[in-house]
Amino acid sequence: MPMRFAYYERLSAPRKKIYRKSDEIGAIGLPPGIDAGADVARIRHGLAADDRAAVQGACQRIVDMLVGGYKVPPVRVRVLAQRPSDDYGELHGLYEPVEGRTPARITVWMRTAKKAQVVAFKSFLRTLTHELAHHLDYELFLLEETFHTEGFYKRESSLANALLAAESNPDAPLSG
Repeated sequence: MPMRFAYYERLSAPRKKIYRKSDEIGAIGLPPGIDAGADVARIRHGLAADDRAAVQGACQRIVDMLVGGYKVPPVRVRVLAQRPSDDYGELHGLYEPVEGRTPARITVWMRTAKKAQVVAFKSFLRTLTHELAHHLDYELFLLEETFHTEGFYKRESSLANALLAAESNPDAPLSG
């Protein structure tokens, strides 16, 4: 039986059912024919160069490839400069589902809130895949709600690891 997070007990019976369904969905791979390696490298190099536009372009291309491969509706990606923070900590990423005529959107931030340092590449990529996993919960797995379950984290991790593996040579110069 999967581990359930503490908040599970506070959920209503219908929400517990959604949580359990999410928990049952495990790792996912890249859709067939997806070659995201060059754009994963572009994210790495864009972060190192502090080039927000390059990072946003690479993120959008990866997300476009993935949603096309999974055959789910598109999602817009915004890469913003510095993370917002409050008394609870920093916001790393944000997923906003489709609302009426407003398309779904993923927002990720390139810099930490307190020290304004560029986020580490793997942390940034994991944040992007985390937010995309929320989109897939709604659009691919048709969940009425998206919860942080053990299954959700397996999906996020497997997707991030598949993208990292696609980046064949992170130190090679980029062309095109």
